[in-house]
Amino acid sequence: MFENEQNPQTALLVAVDTGEYDAQASLDELAELAATAGAEVVGRMCQKRPSIDTATCVGAGRLEEIALFAQNGDVDLLIFDHELTASQLRNIEEATQTAVVDRTMLILDIFAQRARSGEGKLQVELAQLRYRLPRLMGQGRSLSRLGGGIGTRGPGESKLESDRRHIRRRIEALEEQLRDLTRRRAQQRSRRKKDGILSVAIVGYTNVGKSTLLNALTDAGVLAEDKLFATLDPTARALELPDGRSVMLVDTVGLIRRLPHHLVEAFKSTLEEAAQADLILNVCDVSSPDMDEQVRVTRELLESLGAGGTPVVTVLNKCDLLAEEPLAMDRRSVLVSARTGKGFDRLLEAVSRELAQTQVRLRLLLPYGQGALSAEIREEGRVFSEEYTAEGILIDALVEKRILYKVLPYRADTGGSAGEDT
Repeated sequence: MFENEQNPQTALLVAVDTGEYDAQASLDELAELAATAGAEVVGRMCQKRPSIDTATCVGAGRLEEIALFAQNGDVDLLIFDHELTASQLRNIEEATQTAVVDRTMLILDIFAQRARSGEGKLQVELAQLRYRLPRLMGQGRSLSRLGGGIGTRGPGESKLESDRRHIRRRIEALEEQLRDLTRRRAQQRSRRKKDGILSVAIVGYTNVGKSTLLNALTDAGVLAEDKLFATLDPTARALELPDGRSVMLVDTVGLIRRLPHHLVEAFKSTLEEAAQADLILNVCDVSSPDMDEQVRVTRELLESLGAGGTPVVTVLNKCDLLAEEPLAMDRRSVLVSARTGKGFDRLLEAVSRELAQTQVRLRLLLPYGQGALSAEIREEGRVFSEEYTAEGILIDALVEKRILYKVLPYRADTGGSAGEDT
């Protein structure tokens, strides 16, 4: 018996600091992405330049250093923290004799690993093909590479070597399938609105605990790992609020700095679940030094999707890792720990408060002759308890506001209901 052990690919991370953003923080994130994809980072190089070199991204001298490091350090892969053109990929590979992937290819590879549903696989393949189509011309060694390494998952290199017309036909077919799925999602959202079902979307940076929060609140059983993009496919579960209302809680794909626009376009139908929600939970890692950046990235994407006017509750997760709680907290921010359950009561109260009140909780004494009204209350709202008395049926129920005029004459608690919000 022989055990075949496959060693992870060794990678050198390369970045150019033009001052446009925090290059070191971006490199740290790139290292996490590489580890998530299965690579072992053995070194980093960052060059300060006024702009990216159009031919090789980095300068000629730094490219020689990279080539020397790759040869002496037995590096399998160069990962650039930028989106490279076909000519840049070709030039860097020829100069270093080492396989090259860029940040976008790396993220696409992780998405290809994580996609489980049919829709997720379609979205990933579409993003990969859109990205690689303009890079087919003149991409020498990179297109001849075969295998399942980083940057090669999904549609496969052999498919990418076929002619452009075939790839365009495949893109058109994928776009049509996704348009059908988008229409189906829109119909489902319209049906939920018609049925009075409120939706709450969980959004936020990748690996801040969104899936852990969903599991803790609803027992959803979604995969939750300490990795970037641990879950990709959206999950929806029912959640009961303290005021008796039931809402649909929807987990969405995680976000990241400089998320490739190919992915934003391909996953638009999924991200629209957040854009069309009645309330958004913006989850962030309160123990992270990059928390403000996480909140900013999420808000910018939501605004680009047209969800800027949707009410947002900021969920400061992982508060169990803090030495002390923040002093200043606004009414739309809640400290929680998805791992321990701390702060869940305040979170649910905040969700109840921010969601539009479409129902009122009342105690009613309905005469036995009002059977049709009793049935309408059951169908449109929710009955918590009922008691048959000599005077009629005593009901404790959530009643839709649009039928309040029918039920108010039968209120049993003339002093006002505890759950009422008119």
